[in-house]
Order: sequence, then structure tokens, then C-alpha cells
Amino acid sequence: MNDTALERPFIPLAIAVLTISDTRTVEDDRSGDTLVGRLEAAGHRLAARAIVPDEVPAIRAKVDAWSRDPDIDVILTTGGTGFTGRDVTPEAIEPLFEKRMDGFSAVFHRISYDKIGTSTLQSRATAGVVRATYVFVLPGSPGACKDAWDGILDAQLDYRHRPCNFVEILPRLDEHLRRGATISA
Repeated sequence: MNDTALERPFIPLAIAVLTISDTRTVEDDRSGDTLVGRLEAAGHRLAARAIVPDEVPAIRAKVDAWSRDPDIDVILTTGGTGFTGRDVTPEAIEPLFEKRMDGFSAVFHRISYDKIGTSTLQSRATAGVVRATYVFVLPGSPGACKDAWDGILDAQLDYRHRPCNFVEILPRLDEHLRRGATISA
């Protein structure tokens, strides 16, 4: 059903990684390291990396700024998708979405269920498009980041993946912006 069209060239993307945590530092950010390692191994370029606290204004400001940067194609966030009082990443980012990627959450949970069973219910992983930038909101565990990359993102961020992928429609994500429409954040 799915395959890779090797006659197509690989197109490297510029990907930013944002870790949302009150406790992580660059030295112990295992989830961020997992994402960086996988995106670079796939041939993509790390465009930016940051850690922000579990606070709506800080999360939203960073995603908003990166979505305005023409040198960033994709934003991967890790952390803050659970149900505790400090888990506010979906609340911070979803208002920025112009389009939600409902299928991402469904496929992520299917993959996660095979690994951790019903514990996948404790994640509010989501994705969408903000100003022609793909944004994927992942849980804060290295295992969840690995599962999301290996099971979804590796293929969908590869132009050679068939029958379709996110790279081939990337140039058309901003059609409405070129027509003069704006979004409010």
C-alpha cells in the first residue's frame, strides 16, 4: 500500500524542536534529543531548538515566532500533552491552528496503543498547520517521540513516500496567505 519512490529526490526540511518542561535542560532533554537524532538521521536539518516552561504565553509565543520564520518548515513540540494542571501545550498551540490534522492524533494513538495499551489515553497529541508550517504536538516521553517519528513523521516528511506525503503539499499551504488573508492569534 505505501512505498518509497526512489526515483524522486529526497527533500530535506528545516525542522525546529521545542521542548515544553519546567524541569528539563539542554543536558537532560532526552525527548528533544530523540527527535533531533531522528530528524538528522533522516537527512533533515535542525533549524532551531529551545526549551520553554509549561506556560501558555511562553509556548504560544515560541510557536508563533517560529511559524513566522520562512526558514522553518516543521515544528515538533514535546511535553505538556497530559492531564495535569501544568500540561497546557494543546491549549497554547491549538488556537494558532488554521487547519487541524485530526488524523495525526488517531494514527498516533493507534501506534501508541500497540506499545503501551490504554495508557495512550493519557496523551493529547495533536497536530495542525500554522502559517504554512506543520506543527506536531507530541508527548514528553522519548518512547512517544520515537513512536511518532518512526510510525508517522519519518514517512510523511519524506517527499519520496507514496501515495502522498506532507512535503509535496508544503508549497501550497500558504495559498490563502498569498491572497491576503491573515489569521489571528
